[in-house]
Amino acid sequence: MLTNRSCAVLLIGLFIAPILCHAGYDPLEAKFQMKPRALELVVHDETRSREIPVRIYFEEQKSPAPVVLFSHGLGGSREGNAFLGQHWALRGYVAVFVQHPGSDTSVWQDKPKQDRLDAMRGAISLETFKARVEDIHAVLDALSPWNADKAQPLFGRLDLDAIGMSGHSFGAITTEALSGEHFPLTGTRFTDSRIKAAIAFSPSVPRHGEVAQAFGEVKIPWLLMTGTKDVVPALGRTDLQSRLAVYPALHGAPKYQAVLNNAEHSAFTDRTLPGDHEPRNPNHHRVMLALTTAFWDAYLRHDAAALSWLNGDGPRGILEKADEWQFTTK
Repeated sequence: MLTNRSCAVLLIGLFIAPILCHAGYDPLEAKFQMKPRALELVVHDETRSREIPVRIYFEEQKSPAPVVLFSHGLGGSREGNAFLGQHWALRGYVAVFVQHPGSDTSVWQDKPKQDRLDAMRGAISLETFKARVEDIHAVLDALSPWNADKAQPLFGRLDLDAIGMSGHSFGAITTEALSGEHFPLTGTRFTDSRIKAAIAFSPSVPRHGEVAQAFGEVKIPWLLMTGTKDVVPALGRTDLQSRLAVYPALHGAPKYQAVLNNAEHSAFTDRTLPGDHEPRNPNHHRVMLALTTAFWDAYLRHDAAALSWLNGDGPRGILEKADEWQFTTK
C-alpha cells in the first residue's frame, strides 16, 4: 500500500507508473480494507408500472456518505463497470449502479448472434432515452425512504446533499440530460437539482440544435472522459468530433476533460466489444479510478487536497504522455 511519503510508484500487475501526490492525497488509496458490500434492490416506479434493478456498492461505516449513481451504456446492466463501483465504495461512497429495462442486456441476450446488432440499433430511441431519465429520477426518489427506513441496510448511510451522477455512452447521454443539458428545439430540460456533480464517459452532443445552447447553461462541475478511438461504427453513433464538442460548449462551472490515447469505446467498460482493434491498456482504468475519485472528492466532499491534486500536476502523473488533459475552474 502507498504511504504519504512513498507516492512515487504504483504497481498494478506488471504495470508500473508514477503518481504525484499532494499533501499525502492519493485517489487510488483505499480507505477501507474489506471488500465492499454489493446489495441488489429493485426500485418500483408505480407511476410507470416499471421496476428498475440497482446494484449498490458500499462499506460499513457510521457516518452518512455521498452517493454516486452510474448509468450503463446500451445493452449493459447494473453488473457492468464493477471496478468503478468497488473503488468508489472503498473510498467511502455509496455507489448506485442503475439498470435500464429496454436498453439493457435484455435487448440482445436472447437473440441469435446475427440479429443482435439490429436489436441494439432498434433500442436507440427517444422513448428509451426518456425512460432512462425517468429511471434516474425514480432512483433518486427512492434514496430518501431507504435512508429513513430502519429496516434498510442503507438506513442513515446516505448524504443526500452530496449526490453525483455518471454514465457511459447511452449512460453519458442520460447523465448529461440530468445534469444541466438543455434541448433547445423542444425547450425541454430533464435536470435534477439533487445532482451536484457529473461524470460522462464517452460524452456526445445532441443530434439537433446548437451545441452551445445545449450545454451553455450547465451549472455544476462536469468531468468528461473519451479516447482518440472512441467510436462505435456498427451502431452508426457519434464520431470523435461529437464527443470532443461537449467540453468547449460548457461555461460557468468547473469542467475537466481527459482524452486517452488509443482508447476505444470499450476502454471505459470492463469488457471488450465486437470490432475492437486495440489491445486494452491497463492504465486506462487506472486513470478512470484516479480522476473520478479526485473529482468526486473535490466536488462532493469539498476536499481541498483533492481539488489541489486535480487542478495541479496530479493528473499528469497518472496520464500517459500522449493522453490529453485540460480543465477550467471558472
